[in-house]
Amino acid sequence: EQGGFIAYATVIILGIMSFGSFFILFTKWFEQSKILRQFNDLKGSCWKAPSLRDGAAKLEKNSAWRQLVDDGIAADENHGKMTDALEAHDWLHGSLARSEATINSRLASGLPFLATVGATSPFIGLFGTVVGIYRALIAIGIAGSASIDKVAGPVGEALIMTAIGLLVAVPAVLAYNWLQSRNKRIAQLLSGFSTDILANINSKG
Repeated sequence: EQGGFIAYATVIILGIMSFGSFFILFTKWFEQSKILRQFNDLKGSCWKAPSLRDGAAKLEKNSAWRQLVDDGIAADENHGKMTDALEAHDWLHGSLARSEATINSRLASGLPFLATVGATSPFIGLFGTVVGIYRALIAIGIAGSASIDKVAGPVGEALIMTAIGLLVAVPAVLAYNWLQSRNKRIAQLLSGFSTDILANINSKG
């Protein structure tokens, strides 16, 4: 109540950052869980099909795994249309690597926001703290004495700002590290699956 416009603005900014962090956390967690669940279904669907194209038809549309298979098949078909000499293995490997990079980039979207929140929100809270201390000093100067009734309000506000900044930063940092570790796991699975696709195409099934 004593903070004024700066205090309200600081709290609103930190609130938006906190909401954005939890929104990204839950949406990315859902996206990652879906990809990991689809990976568990690969052995029972894709590799038991008579051909790679038939296996791709059994995968969910718009999934990361379906994208890798479709890109591999497309690269194999496009290789025969090239006029310049290029090893099929190199062309397929590059095409699948490009497809992996696209998927990994999509999975990493939103994580920079979490990193930014984790790095900056304590300083935004600290800004509110500085303003609160400054108001306390003004109150002391006007009153001519450091009585508790003049100092308690602004100093209490300053401490609350610091706490809010930390409450926003800590979940964002934890969410960022957790989602990053899951993305690395998915990247490993994508790389292994990409290698299997490459081997399947090169060996003609």
